[in-house]
Amino acid sequence: MSSINPSDEAIRQFSDEAVDSKPIIMVNLLKFREVADYGDGRNSGVSGHQAYARYSKAAIPLVWEVGGQVLWFGKVRSTFIAPDGESWDEAALVLYPNRAAFLRMVTSPVYQQAMPHRTAALADSRLIETQAKRLPKAVLALARGVVRLKGLVLPRIR
Repeated sequence: MSSINPSDEAIRQFSDEAVDSKPIIMVNLLKFREVADYGDGRNSGVSGHQAYARYSKAAIPLVWEVGGQVLWFGKVRSTFIAPDGESWDEAALVLYPNRAAFLRMVTSPVYQQAMPHRTAALADSRLIETQAKRLPKAVLALARGVVRLKGLVLPRIR
């Protein structure tokens, strides 16, 4: 089942949930259409990738405007663990100062004007909100010790 835009219920629930002031990272998984579909039945003359570039041209400045930043963006080379048939073309990690900043961006009139390009571009997508968790210092110290010990005992892979 493909998912391009959030349902009204998903938007309401996301907006109504308790919000804190902690940063979030949105994980974006993108599968492009071969030809962008603007819903009017005509050939758009652009690929899904090109339509997404139109969306990005408007959206990235809005990310910056609300205090966010694109942390990482890249082409998906392969999927190691996934349901049969699931594949993605690109993935991105986008940091926002908090959920309220993300909501301000996606509800802005400028963002809403860019959304038709995103919708036309994508055959499927996922947008997953994450929040960093701190690992206990003892766990990190143990992991560093194991790595050092392993380096002393085992030969390096070349």
